[in-house]
Amino acid sequence: MAVDPEKATVLWPAYFDLRVSRAEGRRVPKRDAVEAPTAHMVYEAAKSLRLDCILELEKSYPRFWYRARGRVLVEPKMKKTELVSKVASKLKTMPREKA
Repeated sequence: MAVDPEKATVLWPAYFDLRVSRAEGRRVPKRDAVEAPTAHMVYEAAKSLRLDCILELEKSYPRFWYRARGRVLVEPKMKKTELVSKVASKLKTMPREKA
């Protein structure tokens, strides 16, 4: 099933970034956060959970409008807090991308 962008749950890399404070938009505890996650990493984590998702690289998180880091649109099959938690745990176990 394709993801409807109007109804999709949005996941920003800032939700999982260890260097971003809670006030700036991090949604997971520091123990679950990773350093400098990319939209591609979030996309791969969501895909590994067998979720339909779309990667949009040209988008910018509103608080950091000057950085186009991308976002992931995920089919809303669960509550956002549950989704964020599951994706965060997947990101912790995934190998880091080479820069």
